Amino acid sequence: MSQGLIQNWWRQGMAGGAKAHYDCVAVFSETDFTEDLKAITVPILFMHGEDDQIVPIANSAHKAMKLVRDGTLKAYPGLSHGLFATHPEMINPDLLAFIRA
Repeated sequence: MSQGLIQNWWRQGMAGGAKAHYDCVAVFSETDFTEDLKAITVPILFMHGEDDQIVPIANSAHKAMKLVRDGTLKAYPGLSHGLFATHPEMINPDLLAFIRA
C-alpha cells in the first residue's frame, strides 16, 4: 500500500467529525436494508474482499445475494476492505465487464 493512499484515507477520516463517524458505525451496523435489497429490480454486482475484517463477507455480501433478484457476487480471495483503492487493476476490469454485459 502506498503512502499516498494511507494519507488519503487519513484525510477522509479527518474530514468528518468524531460524532458523525461514531454515528455512522451504528447506522451501518443496526439498519436493516432487507426490504431495500428486495426492491432492487436491475442487475446488481457485489464486489467484496474475502478477507474484509471491517465488513465480513459472510455478514454482508453473502446475505445480500439471497435478497436481490438478479445479483452477481465477485469475491476476491485475500483482499480486504478498500479493495477499490488498493487493487484497482483487479477491480476495474471486472466492474467494466459487468457494466458492459
